[in-house]
Formats: sequence, structure tokens, C-alpha cells
Amino acid sequence: MRKYAVTALLLVAAFGARAADNITLVLDWYINPDHAPIMVAEQIGAFKDAGLDVTIVPPSDPALPPRLVAAGKADLAITYQQQLYFFAQDKLPLVRVGTLVDTPLDTIITLDKSIKTPADLKGKRVGYSIGGTEGATLDTIARHVNLDPKSIQTVNVNFQLTSALLAGQVDAILGGYRNIEAVELALQGKDPQVMHVEDYGIPAYDELVIVANRDEATAPKIKKFLGALEKGVNYLRAHPQESWQAFAKAHPELNTELNKQAWFKTVPLFAAHPAALDRSRYEAYGRFLLDNKLIKTLPPVDDYAIELK
Repeated sequence: MRKYAVTALLLVAAFGARAADNITLVLDWYINPDHAPIMVAEQIGAFKDAGLDVTIVPPSDPALPPRLVAAGKADLAITYQQQLYFFAQDKLPLVRVGTLVDTPLDTIITLDKSIKTPADLKGKRVGYSIGGTEGATLDTIARHVNLDPKSIQTVNVNFQLTSALLAGQVDAILGGYRNIEAVELALQGKDPQVMHVEDYGIPAYDELVIVANRDEATAPKIKKFLGALEKGVNYLRAHPQESWQAFAKAHPELNTELNKQAWFKTVPLFAAHPAALDRSRYEAYGRFLLDNKLIKTLPPVDDYAIELK
């Protein structure tokens, strides 16, 4: 009898091991400190404890992750709140299910001591990387400080934000992250003036969000993932130094002073409750896009974002 009991326990254990839910998560970019809660959740075994086998995939092209989820080739992807409205407009079957970074990271950065606020950008050259929402953002900031947007010269620097600023090709940059480019410039001995976009008329938004395919968004494994991610955030906040050391050991190629400082700079910017949804914030940013004619209609929040209970 005892033999059968032991055999039954072994079968249950084997079944439990096979029953782990597989999740493929495609990042927005290569692994970096913006992904710290995900890495920490993996470090502390939170995914495993939730019965998940999570595969983390850096993309070959940062434009691909949401489309892989829309096509059913990945379960989750990290993207930007700003993109959700365009996904909805294009009828992609994507919904936000979680938030990673719940504050804007975009800034205006300058090394010119004569530029203390955006009002001082009159007649100046401002570099930017991509032509998405940057034009509307800069125009709104300019109007907020009673400056004619046409008085600012914009220059597409093709993702070379800091190098363009250091080379003097531009007087300021728009889109540099407060936790990356600002740190990078300081490490090069510079004293950057950093202006947060949300302080100058831009509605606050979630910088990095997690999207799922609408048909699978309410699957139990998605809720499990978000619960494990929250444990990662909590552990990261309680043990930032220990978490950094584990990350640096696991990814020695990323053990740089820039990544180290960015890690600690980003810790307070992560969403404490990744599943929580601030509907009014999403509606406000949608209106901003509509007012600037970047989207044709204002979609209901339920079309592109949900909160799993």
C-alpha cells in the first residue's frame, strides 16, 4: 500500500512539473535597468512559484514585440502607453494588461547654461530621435511657456541624442530618458539641465506597459505573471543593492557604471501594482493625441487597456 502511495505522489509531482504555464515575454529593447522588476522576479523564483515558465526575449527590432503578440506568436510584450492608441486605431487585437514604469521618462536635456526652462529654447536647435509624438510634445511644451513653437528649430539626430548634444550639433534634446541619458551625460563630467515633460503641459503617462492579445488577456497565466511581477517590484525596492549585484552577476556584459546608476535611479519609477489601471490618465493622454491630430478618434479605454481583478 505504501508503495502505491509513493508512486501516486511521484505522479502528482511529475504532473505538477509538466503543468507549468509557458509565457513568452518580448521586451521593448535589449535587457536594461528598465526591466529590473522582471529580472528580479526571475531571480527570486516568483515566476516559478506562480507555476510559470517565462521565456524573456529581447527583440531584433523594437517595432516587432506588439505585433508578435497581435499575431499570436508571443504572450506578452513591453511597449509604450503612447502606442496603445495607434494600435486601437489600426484595429490590432492588443490590450494593456500591466504597467512596468508608471511615470514618463522623457525629458528635455541641455548643457547650455542659458537654457533654464523651455521658454529659453527660442531660436535654439532641439534634437529628437523619431517623428512620433515628439512634435506634438514640443509644440505643447512651447505653448505652455508662451513660446511660438515655430521659433524652435528641430533636428532629427537618428537616436544619437547624447552624441549630438555633446558634439554641439544641437542645443538641447527631446526624448532623453531621465534615468539613462541624463545619467550618461553626468558620467561624462557634464552638468545636464533636465526638464521633465509632464511639468510643462504634457499629461502624465505610463512610460512602459505590458500588452497581451485581447483573446488571451484574461487567461489565468497573465494574472499569475502580474502577481509575480509585483513580487519582483517589492523585492527590488526592499533590496536594490542585492538585486543589482545579482543582475550584474547574471549579465556581466551589462555590469557598467551607467547601468548601475540607472538601476538605482529607476527603482522608484516602477509601478508598485503592475495590474492597476488609472483610467483617467489614459483618457487624458488620448485627448492630448486627439487634440494634436495624431489620432482620428478617441477610443474608449476598454478598447486598449484593461485591469485584471
